[in-house]
Amino acid sequence: MQIQQEIESFRAFLKIEKSLSDNSIQSYIFDIEKLINFLDIINKELTFSQEDIIILKDFVEELNNLGLSARSQARIISGIRAFYKYLLLTDQIDTDPSKLLEMPNLGSKLPVFLSVEEVDILEQSIDLSKPEGHRNKAIIETLYSCGLRVSELINLKLTDLFFDLDFIKVIGKGKKERLIPISQKAKDEIEFYIQSYRNHLFIQKEFENYLFLNRRGKNLTRVMIFHIVKELAELAEIKKNISPHTFRHSFATHLVDGGADLRAVQEMLGHESIITTEIYTHLSNDYLKQTIMDFHPRSKRHNS
Repeated sequence: MQIQQEIESFRAFLKIEKSLSDNSIQSYIFDIEKLINFLDIINKELTFSQEDIIILKDFVEELNNLGLSARSQARIISGIRAFYKYLLLTDQIDTDPSKLLEMPNLGSKLPVFLSVEEVDILEQSIDLSKPEGHRNKAIIETLYSCGLRVSELINLKLTDLFFDLDFIKVIGKGKKERLIPISQKAKDEIEFYIQSYRNHLFIQKEFENYLFLNRRGKNLTRVMIFHIVKELAELAEIKKNISPHTFRHSFATHLVDGGADLRAVQEMLGHESIITTEIYTHLSNDYLKQTIMDFHPRSKRHNS
């Protein structure tokens, strides 16, 4: 079996059949390439039979010896398992030895999240006298009020805003669409940003429909959002190690803490499995409301 040829076929499978993003596909390929590099070092080849388990276990042991975190090891093992599963699915192999690999214990590490007060302090650190100030405030409020991934935020379009229905539409992982309720606070910030900043930009061709733009009239990148958040956290003197994804964790944590139904939170976050969402149940449930909008701190304050 030509392993490089199978890797390219696997790449095509992930793109066409699984509809994964280029970043996700590349992560899988990197995991497999790590295994190939290990094979070169030990001067061995895979037989694509049950006997491969010996080599695979040695590979996992080497990952551990290199000092990789349990989470990093688990991700690489998942990539190797996905590759073998693909080979089994396409009848390239008769048995899957990767099923015998044990996953490392990930423990119960909880994601970093901000309190409502910390979100307020961070927003208050934004210099609204600068042209991009209201844009940045709208970005933070949208991340927090809607629990978006960074990729979902930077690809948000004007035609995805259904403010009359209090919803926005986002394209998540696997190009799956979902509708997310949006608070009045977030709507106000977005509308003010559009009127005070976006409408005064010279917008480049093909970027007319993107909501969040840079000063050159093009859509923002993931790196730009990361820098905005890091700079604001420093100005606000927030000592936690936060990133744009922290606002997604804060969104989910505050909903669950407020008593939101876990299935509703799963739907809002776009998680395929409820198990992924259950990490946010580490906080107490004080009361139960009927809808997702009732649970979010922003909505409660503006509807009171």
